[in-house]
Amino acid sequence: GAMSAIVEPVGAVLGAALVLMMLQVIPYALAFAAGAMIFVVVEELIPESQTNGNTDIATMGLMAGFVLMMVMDVALG
Repeated sequence: GAMSAIVEPVGAVLGAALVLMMLQVIPYALAFAAGAMIFVVVEELIPESQTNGNTDIATMGLMAGFVLMMVMDVALG
């Protein structure tokens, strides 16, 4: 079991080196990941929340939550 952890420091150094080499790409990669998560939410959670006739409440909750997160993002940096 302990021998399987030998590669972890090598992977950590390699990962840190890759991050330093690709600093300009990281914001775009993170934006892509955020877009993928929004897609998953829209595809899976929104239709599920609208099944029991709670369409207006579910939609208003989604919009309020999104606005709250955007306000917190701008306010807290």
